Amino acid sequence: MSIGRFSWVSGLYFVGLAGQVLAQSKPGLPDPLVRSNGQRVTTAREWQRVRRPELIELFTSQVYGRSPGKPVGMTFQVFDTDATALGGKATRKQVAIYINGKPDGPRIDVLLYLPNRVRRPVPAIVGLNFWGNHSISTDPGIRLATSYLEAGKNNPYVDLDCVTDNRATEACRGINARQWPLDSILDRGYALVTAYREDMASDVPATRFSTGVHRAYPDWQNRPDNFGTITAWAWGLSRIMDYMQIDRAIDGKRVAVFGWSRLGKAALWAGVTDERFAAVLSNESGSGGAKLFRRGQGESIRRLCTVFPHWYSTNLRQYMDKDTLLPFDQHEVIALLAPRPVYIASAEEDKGADPIGEFESAKAASVVYKLFGRDGLPTPTIPPLNTSVQGTIGYHLRTGGHDVTNLDWRYFLQFLDTHFKKK
Repeated sequence: MSIGRFSWVSGLYFVGLAGQVLAQSKPGLPDPLVRSNGQRVTTAREWQRVRRPELIELFTSQVYGRSPGKPVGMTFQVFDTDATALGGKATRKQVAIYINGKPDGPRIDVLLYLPNRVRRPVPAIVGLNFWGNHSISTDPGIRLATSYLEAGKNNPYVDLDCVTDNRATEACRGINARQWPLDSILDRGYALVTAYREDMASDVPATRFSTGVHRAYPDWQNRPDNFGTITAWAWGLSRIMDYMQIDRAIDGKRVAVFGWSRLGKAALWAGVTDERFAAVLSNESGSGGAKLFRRGQGESIRRLCTVFPHWYSTNLRQYMDKDTLLPFDQHEVIALLAPRPVYIASAEEDKGADPIGEFESAKAASVVYKLFGRDGLPTPTIPPLNTSVQGTIGYHLRTGGHDVTNLDWRYFLQFLDTHFKKK
């Protein structure tokens, strides 16, 4: 499968069939504004109609894999509504998404908290969680996740001693609440919408591709551009967006997608593939997310394809040990979000995510935002620690390691206020 001819900032680069040895690259990054035929894109219209589809096809086939469209038989069931949740601050809703319309088929449980003290419809932040909907709050009304739940005594983010036979117990409520500051989000007038990653696609070696939404699409794996787990999570976020388009309490035109770590990778790809997401918040998404591969720093393609072989398409494996020679890179994924707002967050001690590579990626994407008359990232140099820079692209580098903190959320909400609450 040929992936064509690509232009670098500093010259032309050629790559042949998948699996061939890549030629020695020249310095610089692939120029997102140079088409596969070598011609340069000069207008926003040309980007949208010609170059953007080229890049989406490239990243779909070579990195993320293909996904099915919106399921024809999908149905929604609101199985819980409580207008006095969280001491009266919020209305809690829980919605079951039946992917094929069958109660015994793939099901995604969605948890929504809507602020009560603001006029509706409200803007929303949607993001997947790592340890079940019940983990984000001690609220006893949240349905316990029934999908597989990892266990372990040494997890640095949550206490998973509450797990029995890889299933959640009542003791698991609120185990990850510190990463989801509900009060702050609701006080700013945003709804929070979340779902458990394992409901959509398994991250467990023994059950990958055999649970969640993959059950409905068994024939999408035996191909080099297979329906991998990152893409399944992104696809699931779009199914949640399908529901938010019909819930009158949500302003469907002001929905941001959020993700941290591997779920930050999924959030970026969801933003690319579903333009209904009005903004993207990507926290420490690293390799295959916001960071540049071509720097050769942080988590490598070989690690992605060997430790997490289910995350991406099989085609990505041909680039193992060739990170610095790629004919594409992740700044082009960020550029595919233009002209919508996107925030990239890094942490000083998160070496695997390569904070400098995440910053440089955001900076290199700005050239596409300028086609739309937007400012992109408003600084050419990485900002001081714990300082946010915000244009249409936002960025900060905070102290600490791989995590989601109140400081991260403070800047995310500030960024969304700027773009979602303009007069």
